[in-house]
Amino acid sequence: MTEKTARIADQLMKAYPDAHCELNFHTPLEIVIATCLSAQTTDKQVNKVTEVLFHDCRTLDDYLALTPEQIRDYIHTLGFYNNKADNLYKMVRQLADRFHGEVPQTMEELTSLAGVGRKTANVVLSNAFGIPAIAVDTHVFRVSNRIGLAHAKTVEETEQQLMEVLDKEIWSRMHHVLIFHGRYCCHARKPECESCPIREDCAYYCTES
Repeated sequence: MTEKTARIADQLMKAYPDAHCELNFHTPLEIVIATCLSAQTTDKQVNKVTEVLFHDCRTLDDYLALTPEQIRDYIHTLGFYNNKADNLYKMVRQLADRFHGEVPQTMEELTSLAGVGRKTANVVLSNAFGIPAIAVDTHVFRVSNRIGLAHAKTVEETEQQLMEVLDKEIWSRMHHVLIFHGRYCCHARKPECESCPIREDCAYYCTES
């Protein structure tokens, strides 16, 4: 990492020492389901839904026994619940038919599952299996490009650029730190620049001030 990038990473990690995945889960199956359900929905709302879903469904066989209509009943409070229910119904069958009931541990295999894109796959790789990864959600995309860690127009380009500028051993940690910074300081409409720990190294602050 460059000296500036290392300084930004260090300050953000100090500012958010407890940054972590805020989706509740205990198994790889639960984290892949929770992350798929989190699209266009807050983690808090997903956790309300999965509290009931994960209580009733403990194994893959439990999910396989559900009809699409039953899945919709569980998740109907979430955005795009119809599509999410259809994808969950397909995904658990793919896990049973193609992966012996286990959540796979590679990007290629994970993204072959219904409803699983690169962001979800990176969340699963990082949080379920401890594999270094950077999942670029709206917060990571906005914050990393705003402060100058990336200069990209798409989430895919942002992910690639972050992997290039950050040391691999902190990829997963920085994913959570950037999310926390976006949620609690670097807001989309009105960032709290005066209380930001990295403002002196932030491209946006240096341009606006």
